[in-house]
Amino acid sequence: MNVPANLKYAQSHEWAKLEADGSVTIGITDHAQEALGDIVFLELPDLGSQVEAGKECAVVESVKAASDIYAPISGVVVARNDALLDAPEGVNQDAYAAWLFKLKPADAAQLDAQLGALLDAAAYTKVAEDA
Repeated sequence: MNVPANLKYAQSHEWAKLEADGSVTIGITDHAQEALGDIVFLELPDLGSQVEAGKECAVVESVKAASDIYAPISGVVVARNDALLDAPEGVNQDAYAAWLFKLKPADAAQLDAQLGALLDAAAYTKVAEDA
C-alpha cells in the first residue's frame, strides 16, 4: 500500500494536498482503489459547486460496488480531472496522480484547522491496515 508522506488523509480514504496557490487537490487513496477493484465510472462535483467537509460530493463505481467520496475540507470546486470521466481506470493505475477535483477553501482562516484534523501518513496507514 502506497501512502505518500506529503499528503493528508481522511478516515473515509480520500487524500488532500495543499497547493502553492492555496487550492487543495483531492483524490482517493491507493488503499481505496485497491479495495474497490477495477473502477469503471466516476461522478465528480460540478465546477463552482460548494462542498462541505465530511459530506458526500462525488461517486466512484467499480466492478464490485459504488462508493461515495467525501470532501475532506469545505470549499468551492475550482477544477475537475475530466480526463478520468472517459478513462476512470486511471485511478487504478496511480491513485495519487489521478486526482479527482480541486477546491478553493471556503474559509482560508479555517483551512489550517481543517487540514490539521486530517490524518498524516502514519496515522492513515494504521487506519487502512485496521480496515
